[in-house]
Amino acid sequence: MLIEHAGKRPMIDPTAWVAPDATLCGDVTIGPGVRILHGARLVGEAGGAIRIGRDAIIMENAVIRAGTKHPCTIGDHCLIGPSAHVTGATLEDEVFVATGAAIFHGAALGRGSEVRVHATVHLRTRLEPGVVVPIGWVAVGDPARILPPDRHDEIWEVQKPLNFPEWVYGLDRNTPDLMRRVTRRLSDALGAHAGDAIIDG
Repeated sequence: MLIEHAGKRPMIDPTAWVAPDATLCGDVTIGPGVRILHGARLVGEAGGAIRIGRDAIIMENAVIRAGTKHPCTIGDHCLIGPSAHVTGATLEDEVFVATGAAIFHGAALGRGSEVRVHATVHLRTRLEPGVVVPIGWVAVGDPARILPPDRHDEIWEVQKPLNFPEWVYGLDRNTPDLMRRVTRRLSDALGAHAGDAIIDG
């Protein structure tokens, strides 16, 4: 399904293929030879662009998102696995993101890097070219530290100053009623979808 959002329509190269039950919404550009498989969701919020390069593959139920402060670029010959989540990140060419992996706002993944099954690349984290994040592990920081999930205190030591609430929502972590403020702000922003128009079923 193709959806116009905030005056922006998806643009798809004629050699690409998008499954009929995938969703492309807003400022989304799909390059030549790209394949968007069943159930994938690509959403470019108002002012947020998604760019997918040549011969990239977005597999079943993957979610790719971009917002005003966090555009999303996926380079040539990248593969985004089933149920993976990529938000507001930059992936250079030939990056592999495996099933169930998560890549967050402002992350930058160098050419040929790999994020294996259920691994995480946290916000504002930079992976050098060719780096591998093992199954279930967490990459955090710039330069990235790659840690197993059972080392939460070490992960949090790097993650806390990256300040997810401020980087993503513009609110300091110590804001009173933080979650109320986050959800209200997000609700207002997402309310813009009420004016979306389906342009192809």
